Amino acid sequence: MMSRKALFPGLVFDEYDRPLETGWIGSEPAYVIDDAGFRRHVPSEQIDRAVLHEIKRTIAGHEEILSREAAKLIGAEDPFSKAIIENQLKNIEKQFESLFEVGLPEEMRAWLGMIGFKVIVNYRGEVIEVRQAGRVEDE
Repeated sequence: MMSRKALFPGLVFDEYDRPLETGWIGSEPAYVIDDAGFRRHVPSEQIDRAVLHEIKRTIAGHEEILSREAAKLIGAEDPFSKAIIENQLKNIEKQFESLFEVGLPEEMRAWLGMIGFKVIVNYRGEVIEVRQAGRVEDE
């Protein structure tokens, strides 16, 4: 499936901390990397899927606590709401697929930027780091 929107415009940077522009390769969205003056277009889905994989890896095994905290945040702490949220987290791949169709809301991207979320790619468009604010590393 070809993505229709770049998911993380404004949040993807090159190794020199320069934000990447977005563009198109035909009808496919792309991130544009300045490679010593050459504008390298990398399909956005390549970068976005790598970022989503990292987010999924971070969530894995923590669905219960994340669902409990999410339920608190939205004021729906009943067991039914918590179970729905936990199920959504456990089946997050399905959520990711719909994101490629609709994209991330502008408010969500702005919020991610404010909390320090940042994707760093090399000149080939390979994700070398995903910075997630508040992330706790395993001991």
